[in-house]
Amino acid sequence: MEDVLRPLFVIGGSITITLVIGWLVDHGLRRTDARHPETPLWDLLRRCRVPLQFVLCAALLRGSYDQAHLTADHDKATGQVLTLVLIGATAWLVVRIATAIVESSYSRYATSTRDPARVRRVRTQVTLIQRVVTAIVGVVAAAAMLLTFPAMRTVGTSMLASAGLLGIVAGIAAQSTLGNLFAGLQIAFGDMVRIGDTVVVDEEWGTVEEITLTFLTVKTWDERRFTMPVSYFTSQPFENWSRGGPQMTGTVFFHLDHSAPVEAIREKVHEIVQDCAAWDGREWGVAVTDTTPSTMVVRALVTARDADAVWTVRCEVRERVVAWLCDKHPYALPRVATAPAVLPPEDAGPQSRVLESSGPNGHARRHR
Repeated sequence: MEDVLRPLFVIGGSITITLVIGWLVDHGLRRTDARHPETPLWDLLRRCRVPLQFVLCAALLRGSYDQAHLTADHDKATGQVLTLVLIGATAWLVVRIATAIVESSYSRYATSTRDPARVRRVRTQVTLIQRVVTAIVGVVAAAAMLLTFPAMRTVGTSMLASAGLLGIVAGIAAQSTLGNLFAGLQIAFGDMVRIGDTVVVDEEWGTVEEITLTFLTVKTWDERRFTMPVSYFTSQPFENWSRGGPQMTGTVFFHLDHSAPVEAIREKVHEIVQDCAAWDGREWGVAVTDTTPSTMVVRALVTARDADAVWTVRCEVRERVVAWLCDKHPYALPRVATAPAVLPPEDAGPQSRVLESSGPNGHARRHR
């Protein structure tokens, strides 16, 4: 009878203690969060309840399994399994706690800071810090699990003797990976590019969606994703439209006939930007910036609060001005000037040729 009750008492007691402690911790965090709603840390720490219960249960069973005589013939293997579970659950708990602290710090900073650029910078840094912490905890946990095996301890001692040579070989083999790793840290703390920044890479316009220690993802306007190594941004030039503030200045170029009414175009652009909700009201302008033998270049300048808004303003100005010119001033659109062809002397070819060219009114003229 004792052989049956003792295992039930040990296992049942461990589970009961685990559930009670988990409930008490969760209840305490819930009450603390209700008293301090301005701090999101306590609500985020409630996500640690499950890994905490795993740690408690594994620790209780690891300390009392030999008293329960659950598996008398496999006590060593059972203890090894419980040790591995305890190490893994502890690493899981540490990662959850670190994530809660990082997310809480970022949330408080984001709510108290009005500068979007600084918020994106902090978001990029805390994201990479969180990934570094997760990677370090994972490596330490894996090493601790391996060291619980006696055979691995012997292998580890022999490997330490040749650590210098192995380090050199590993450094050469992982040169590209290490370069991306250090480039990711440089981007995070050098404030070169941040999550949410609008960038132009290889003539593609998009928004930085994700930054890791090795790669960076850019989401384009048509919802494509460009994934590239972070070392690209430390070795190649790129445009960062969000650098130095979100406000943007955009231009729209029109190639028009020399007879185009510039003053009327200027008034029309002013009317369009006043009706456009994306225009921030800072500046607008129309000027002739260049001429060619057949056309002149009219530039419309507009401003907006960010890159997305300036794109909207540019498209609306371009569309409405072109439609207005076609409707009210069609003569201002670019035209192809033509002239009658010069015929060769009579002794150089056939006596009679018929050539056609376009006249000013669009009708074909016949030349003989």
